[in-house]
Amino acid sequence: MAKTPTQINEEVETAQNTDPSTDPAGGGVLSEADAERVDNFPRGASAELTKVTQERDQLLDRMARLQAEFENARKRDARERAEFRDFAVAGAIEQLLPVLDNLNLALSVKGSGEQLRSGVELIVRQMEEAMRTLGVQPIETVGAQFDPQVHEALGSIDTTEVPDHQVMEEVRRGYRLKEKMLRPALVRVANNNKQQEA
Repeated sequence: MAKTPTQINEEVETAQNTDPSTDPAGGGVLSEADAERVDNFPRGASAELTKVTQERDQLLDRMARLQAEFENARKRDARERAEFRDFAVAGAIEQLLPVLDNLNLALSVKGSGEQLRSGVELIVRQMEEAMRTLGVQPIETVGAQFDPQVHEALGSIDTTEVPDHQVMEEVRRGYRLKEKMLRPALVRVANNNKQQEA
């Protein structure tokens, strides 16, 4: 078993005052390794060893405290992020609940197909307004020039009536949240052969 610095200091101090070939505790002869260590240990070094040992202990203690503080800060940051995410989701859901209420109401009402269509159109407008409130905007499609950053082409339509690469049909609406793309719009674009040849 390894000896503590205090035990080594005591052995060194005793060895400095006694014959190094005998055990400092007076119980016999030192082992060969201990006797060699005592012989090679410089006089007056025990105070420096104690000082270095204390500095090491202080640094280890400081490192342990810093590690604990870092771990606490990491946990606090994760907890705050989760709370913020929950708060943001709750705000978004609060805007969408009236839309869900109206959808459930539309399912429970009996009426003609035209009445149902009219009700669904009102709900769609309500949903679009709720999304605008949250900062979600639809991506411009039909009539706009094809932009691979916001449009995804599903195919082309041969025509000479509109400029080449103009969006002619929207298959699925795309949305962005402020400057962040949520999803691109799926579109079909014009393929104007006359304009390509010119």
